[in-house]
Amino acid sequence: MLADPRSTPTLPFATALITGASRGLGRALARTLALDHGMQVVLVARGQAALDSVVAEIRAAGGVAHAIAADIADKLAIHRIAGEAAALVGDIDILIHAASTLGPTPLRLLLDSECEDFSAVLETNLIGPFRLSKLVLGAMVLRGTGVVLDIGSDAGVEAYPGWGLYGVSKAALDHLTRIWAAELDGTGVRVLAVDPGEMATQMHAEALPDADPTLLALPETVAQTIVAMIGDPIRARSGARLSASSWLASDMRVAS
Repeated sequence: MLADPRSTPTLPFATALITGASRGLGRALARTLALDHGMQVVLVARGQAALDSVVAEIRAAGGVAHAIAADIADKLAIHRIAGEAAALVGDIDILIHAASTLGPTPLRLLLDSECEDFSAVLETNLIGPFRLSKLVLGAMVLRGTGVVLDIGSDAGVEAYPGWGLYGVSKAALDHLTRIWAAELDGTGVRVLAVDPGEMATQMHAEALPDADPTLLALPETVAQTIVAMIGDPIRARSGARLSASSWLASDMRVAS
């Protein structure tokens, strides 16, 4: 019998703040946390209409969800995101950085990349998560509990031509995760980096338009695996860089 990621026990948390939540993995994580685990979720993305659609889906299914239309790359929006989220659901127990950008597509070599495009990718994929984590982590440390989860990529480990801007930002995000974890050791707060693997998402289609989506993981399946990681502080220790596919394969071996 194979392990079912949905069998994860209810998490000991009540609230989550998720960026990049209007589509793809962010949307799937919001739905999983709200509908499978009864959490109050706050969804952040740039597009109000897309956000409202996801919130309506969750509410129609009996979950509690709220939308904040904002750009994680906008320094002036960060305090508003944190303040509105706290006003809507109270203390944030889980912060998930799923918002991400590839930079210009079709993907291009570093020699053909503009400095301004590199800066924009870093603002979304690295600096924005740092700013928002900085605001949320202090309260987590005071309470002695909480999880911050950074969505990474194998492009942050492997050197893929054409993926330079994105890959460098994800490599830096992985290391930022490790430093947060080292500095917060002993506080009761966990900071994790997760490589979700290749998924059938709009971002993947933009990067590799010729890829067969039927060969890619579904965001919903990956979301269930990531939630299992959040609920397992022994295997998913603070500072770890985790792979969703390896985690799921390990669960399947144990259950077989």
